[in-house]
Amino acid sequence: MYELTTEVVMMLTAAAFVAGLIDSIAGGGGLITVPALMLAGVPPVNALATNKVQGAFGSGMAAFTYARHGHIDLRSQARPALASFLAAVAGSSLVPFIPTDALRLILPVILVGIALFFALKPGLSDFDRAQRMTPATYGLTLVPLIGFYDGLVGPGTGAFFMLGFVLLAGYGVLKATANTKLLNFASNIGSLVAFSLAGAPLWGLGVVMGLAQAAGAQIGSRLAMRNGARLIKPLLVVSSTVLALRLIWQIWAGY
Repeated sequence: MYELTTEVVMMLTAAAFVAGLIDSIAGGGGLITVPALMLAGVPPVNALATNKVQGAFGSGMAAFTYARHGHIDLRSQARPALASFLAAVAGSSLVPFIPTDALRLILPVILVGIALFFALKPGLSDFDRAQRMTPATYGLTLVPLIGFYDGLVGPGTGAFFMLGFVLLAGYGVLKATANTKLLNFASNIGSLVAFSLAGAPLWGLGVVMGLAQAAGAQIGSRLAMRNGARLIKPLLVVSSTVLALRLIWQIWAGY
């Protein structure tokens, strides 16, 4: 039985602030908040559900900040966001019925590949590149798959959205980051809807952490807009690599 003392809540709030700052730039905030919740004794299902509550605050604030400064075209991204939301609802609803062990085994390899792409690919900047797929096509084909993955498994969702926007839709790094936050916000809300129906989130704790994450996300998104690819690329490489290492450790430890 866990006890959320004042000290524990303060620790979780601080973790959420740092997670919001990092997640708004490069993703990977769950690397901080999920282990922190579980370290506090919150059961895994409740930890994942509560993480969606506070994560929605952070991704929502980041998306709002980016959109307010003109880095997201909300009209063109409305349908992809809806697709991400609906797919995440479906993914989270099917968690008890779909085995994800095989996916978790190959996920570290995929994340290392993404890290190497952003570390070694020449010419990645904040300028748009040639499109291999129109943003609308990307938004209505691969986005639902990533949203479904976010609802079903979760880790690395931001990195997958980023890779798609940069490699396929031809977005510059900053623009890709901004639009990733919008789609990640939609998938967070979708997952949260499914978790809420199961009564899993700890709403009070999630809201407190969410406010802290929103504050961190506002600072982080402003830093990203100020520094662009110079800041986003290395942080994305680090977050993807650390997430891959953590997943490998979980597999090795038998979690």
